[in-house]
Amino acid sequence: MLTISGLTKSFGSGANKLQVLKGVEMEIERGEMVALMGPSGCGKSTLLNIIGGLLAGDGGSITLNERTYGLKGPSSVVDVRRELVGWIFQDFHLLDNLSAVDNVAMALELSGMSASDAEKAAINSLERVGLGDRMHHIPDQLSGGQQQRVAIARAIAGNRPILLADEPTGNLDIASGKEVLALFKELCHDEEKPISILMVTHDPDLASNADRMLLLKDGKTEASDIRSAWGLDEDGEEE
Repeated sequence: MLTISGLTKSFGSGANKLQVLKGVEMEIERGEMVALMGPSGCGKSTLLNIIGGLLAGDGGSITLNERTYGLKGPSSVVDVRRELVGWIFQDFHLLDNLSAVDNVAMALELSGMSASDAEKAAINSLERVGLGDRMHHIPDQLSGGQQQRVAIARAIAGNRPILLADEPTGNLDIASGKEVLALFKELCHDEEKPISILMVTHDPDLASNADRMLLLKDGKTEASDIRSAWGLDEDGEEE
């Protein structure tokens, strides 16, 4: 469903040039949740930004649902952002004065959907994330976990096949984080519309519950487990 081949990205030039991605290879299947771990500054957010069409890579390619891109700027991949990729961040990015349903519907209207269709899709996605009884509440009337559910509803409302989640539980307590993880699993395993999720996280519990873990290290991704992702040897000591 998502294939990344030889993706490279550097910043700066000359003596100050920093190569962040050095030929990333990755595949994600439909309905799969993949956790991406790695040390701070290793390029995890850069990788997500290129997949999400917010940044251009220097070399290589990305194929998502038969759409190939990766090397052109954001203005050339508007369709990727509108139709293929949903974003979930650590901060919920909700508008304080709008209800849950209006927060979701407004995002759909901005992508070109009519107001009536946007409201229907917003209601449907809020029900899908378990907020059918909270859709007319504004963010201040919702818990942190519920606000993140609104953000997830907004990300899935356009029927996009993949969600990019950047530290999605970073601002949540443990219980709310577990609820978000359970919701992610439901979305991935949905028989009618399975969604794929690529999740950047520093949380070992969250990562260990994914279908698969990848470690971004020295500019490339490799299959990993919690022990190696945290740089531990067999006795649990740091290598």
